[in-house]
Amino acid sequence: AQISQSEPELIGPTKPIVVRVGDDVTLPCHLEPVMDAVMMTLEWSRSDLNNVIVYVWRSGQEYVKENDPSYTGRTSLFTDELKHGNISLKLSKVKLSDKGTYKCFIPKLNKQTLVELVVGINGDKGGVVLQCESKGWYPEPELLWLDAEGKILSAGPTETVRGPDDLYTVSSRVTVEKRHSNNITCRVQQRNINQIRETQIHVPGKHTFLQCSVIR
Repeated sequence: AQISQSEPELIGPTKPIVVRVGDDVTLPCHLEPVMDAVMMTLEWSRSDLNNVIVYVWRSGQEYVKENDPSYTGRTSLFTDELKHGNISLKLSKVKLSDKGTYKCFIPKLNKQTLVELVVGINGDKGGVVLQCESKGWYPEPELLWLDAEGKILSAGPTETVRGPDDLYTVSSRVTVEKRHSNNITCRVQQRNINQIRETQIHVPGKHTFLQCSVIR
């Protein structure tokens, strides 16, 4: 087998991850080039809080003894993806105190990357629900919501339907506060074939539900 000359790097997001209180969120972190991380020690911590331990994976399983109590039962890895070098952290039922800087760290490789998490209050009044749908994709695409500054918005799970023609339709909803009276972007992208399609929605003052479609 050919030995890769390149040092593996930990890759995180280039922009802050935005989430609302009470929602679930994924903090992205993966090894490039792809490397099996199942038997490595993996650590997630709060680099802005003296490296308080958020999650530890050791010897092929979760190691809970070191976790900070405020994160107990709310953190997990996508264990099926570890063999592909994906060590993203899923954080459930986000609290306002979760806002901060997270460190994804592999001691054995001495590699780390930082992920900034921004947490917003879920105001029950003045929210606008946006729905976006896009048809006719293959392979299955990814759907993202972006605010006017290009930050990724935390949305509900993307619904994916595969039609009889084997083409995919994706749809997603996101709730934005009315004070965000600005343009929200629904972006559908297929990385394999490097295609991106997007539609901008202007969030006006009086509507509480807006629907749009992204044309393939």
